[in-house]
Amino acid sequence: MKNSITIVAIFLLAGAALVACKDSFLDEPPRGTFSESILKNRAGVEGILVGAYSLLDGVGGPSGNWEAAGSNWVFGDVASDDAYKGTDAGDQIEINPIERYEPLPTNGYFNLKWRHQYDGVSRSNDVLRLLPEATDIPDAEKLRITAEARFLRGYYHFDAKRMWNMVPYVDEKTIIFTDFTTANVPNNTDIWPRIEEDIKFAYDNLPETQAQVGRVNKWAAGAYLGKVYMYQKKFAEAKQVFDNVIANGTTSAGKKYALNPQYHDNFRVSGNNSAESVLAAQTSVNDGANGLNANWGDILNFTYGGGPGGCCGFHQPSQNLVNAHKTDANGLPLLDTFNEVDVKNDQGILATQPFDPYAGNLDPRLDWSVGRRGIPHLDWGNHPGVTWIRDQVYGGPYSPKKNHYYQADIGKNTDGGSWTQGLTNININLMRFADVLLMAAEAEVELGNLEAARTYVNRIRERAQNPEGFVKRADGTAAATYVIGTYTTPWIDAATARKAVRFERRLELAMEGHRFFDLVRWGIAAETLNTYLAKERTLRQYLVGATFKPGVNEYFPIPEQQIVLSTQGGQPTLQQNPGY
Repeated sequence: MKNSITIVAIFLLAGAALVACKDSFLDEPPRGTFSESILKNRAGVEGILVGAYSLLDGVGGPSGNWEAAGSNWVFGDVASDDAYKGTDAGDQIEINPIERYEPLPTNGYFNLKWRHQYDGVSRSNDVLRLLPEATDIPDAEKLRITAEARFLRGYYHFDAKRMWNMVPYVDEKTIIFTDFTTANVPNNTDIWPRIEEDIKFAYDNLPETQAQVGRVNKWAAGAYLGKVYMYQKKFAEAKQVFDNVIANGTTSAGKKYALNPQYHDNFRVSGNNSAESVLAAQTSVNDGANGLNANWGDILNFTYGGGPGGCCGFHQPSQNLVNAHKTDANGLPLLDTFNEVDVKNDQGILATQPFDPYAGNLDPRLDWSVGRRGIPHLDWGNHPGVTWIRDQVYGGPYSPKKNHYYQADIGKNTDGGSWTQGLTNININLMRFADVLLMAAEAEVELGNLEAARTYVNRIRERAQNPEGFVKRADGTAAATYVIGTYTTPWIDAATARKAVRFERRLELAMEGHRFFDLVRWGIAAETLNTYLAKERTLRQYLVGATFKPGVNEYFPIPEQQIVLSTQGGQPTLQQNPGY
């Protein structure tokens, strides 16, 4: 198929495989078990490989649900200054201590995320272990399969590394058994070199195009290699690979990497696998799988009591994020003063009372990232405010928006096979080309090439300036006072340039699961999040007393269950992170 891989999802566990057939890039509950002997051929190996891909959505297999969502909305957004848990205090209570920076090793969200990451590692390793014995696969094809499997292994380790820092690296010589433990591999070494080795192998050996667009290609591997370098502060190496990706990179279908003409093209079905899509978890609906192949990880993040999805009100944007979208008379962000005065909201205003949205200057990306009262919400009419919010006093007046579907898509791009209509085939953006450009800008700042960084940032802002991409009312007028400009004054101060690039990353990638991990790798998580909490305590009562503890909260606790399972001779192989 043109836009997906025909799936034979095979999951190896303790020498057996679980097999399911379907027509898209996902997996479904197992239908049978098989011995490894029948998998040592092209069909078997490719099936296992597709099973490894299927976990990119964070849901496939027995270990995932929204707890391990590919979008990382809990760990990347709720744990940052971009979003509240939302909904009400009593639902999904295990997220509450994550948002308050009081996580415990016994929290089930951490165990499910851990299991999911090492499930992905296991499936990738199964490919590498069985491939040499598949005699019907030509050597050139074996190289391609090896490179894909090593990319995926590196990717799953990468996501675990930034969650917990000191994590085990598991290769194909180790079989992961029940509960996706790390098979007593210790977590006492820094695994960045191993992750880098896997991703670089993929970059060096993958083809530039692939037969199916959901497969990783050379350029996606290159973009991720640059990201791995950025996390290690290897800025010169990152610049070199980003230069190549930006100049020559294409999607797996051969489209030259480019920004989509309109920002919101990235968050609708028609934008799936576009020129801006570097890597995405593929989704599908109405395929006989009762919605299991849809974007299940974000299923909680719809409006409550009406509007898209009809449930469940999680992942509500923070007031701080909304305020960050204010602009000055020249359309530039208020880098230092954005949070001094709140963008007007309808907190405490009844749905029956009139409300006029904020009239000041705003970055137009705000109203594609955030649903707010009085602003058109895709084709659902104006966001009504409190009637779409479960508990406005608790979670604030705003809704997420990037994962929402159009009303016109119901039945075509949504799946009614489960308990909600909020199951869509909007792909999960794991990396967009905009992300690549902004990482390249970061690298240039750190290397002293400030004007090159300004060029990259302006390229992002020029796309946002396109008035065709503004949220509009029925009469065609802009829904708010959108004023956005480019940086016209040369950048001569590295500190200011660094702040501008980092701020642009927040605006462009808002609510896409990046923010917490960015703050940590920049080394400013404690400063930024404690400043955020100082004001948010006055808005969200449940944040009173919350504090980000430097040297502890940059990483999450190793799941207690995994430590227990790692025990040999009365001593655990896995060691807990400091402070937990």
